[in-house]
Amino acid sequence: MIPTPHIQVREQGIIAESVLLPGDPLRAKFIAENFLDDVVQFNEVRNMFGFTGTYKGKKVSVMGTGMGMPSIGIYSYELIHFYGVKNLIRVGTAGAMQEYVKIRDIVLAMSASTNSNYAAQYNLPGTYAPTASWKLLEKAARMAESKGLDIKVGNILSSDIFYDDDKESWRKWAKMGVLAVEMEAAALYMNAAKAGVDALCILTISDSLVTHEATTSEERQKTFTKMIELALDVV
Repeated sequence: MIPTPHIQVREQGIIAESVLLPGDPLRAKFIAENFLDDVVQFNEVRNMFGFTGTYKGKKVSVMGTGMGMPSIGIYSYELIHFYGVKNLIRVGTAGAMQEYVKIRDIVLAMSASTNSNYAAQYNLPGTYAPTASWKLLEKAARMAESKGLDIKVGNILSSDIFYDDDKESWRKWAKMGVLAVEMEAAALYMNAAKAGVDALCILTISDSLVTHEATTSEERQKTFTKMIELALDVV
């Protein structure tokens, strides 16, 4: 086993075929410590923590990805192509773009519109539409219903920009029915599609561009447990 530049794994098979991917490495640590049994840490390079354990008897890994499409693009590519990961579920936060999408709502990203140029590398003769794995999406929606969770399913925006110079640009996406904005899913979906593996983005609404409500960084790290439990049950 040869370590990659960003994941220093030296033991064959330590990373599970199913991986949860929070942006925040401290959320990865929180998930490992509070939801997994028999936990082993497999990565700490750049403090991007990765752990493997079991959940209800099934082997599962969790690893931080950092912020933005370039970052999740690197980690998801290495996990897929060097460590054999087959199911990748991003568990992250997002800002609501619709009034009916409330703080702490769970959103399943059926597709991920983007203002990124990430797809240019594939030299496609048109505009690519990054899309979730139906296998994972359908299972997540079914499980959420069985748990009585009021989920929202639809299109999100994966943006390269957090502090947009045009403060009102989000309204144009909202008019097209986009539910919320985050910064990673589109790249994850493209990497997975190109490699023929499955990916899904499950989000908890942490703030709202409509009402300007917001949660704290600690709440985002430690309290969005319904999303985590849903993702773990899916894998």
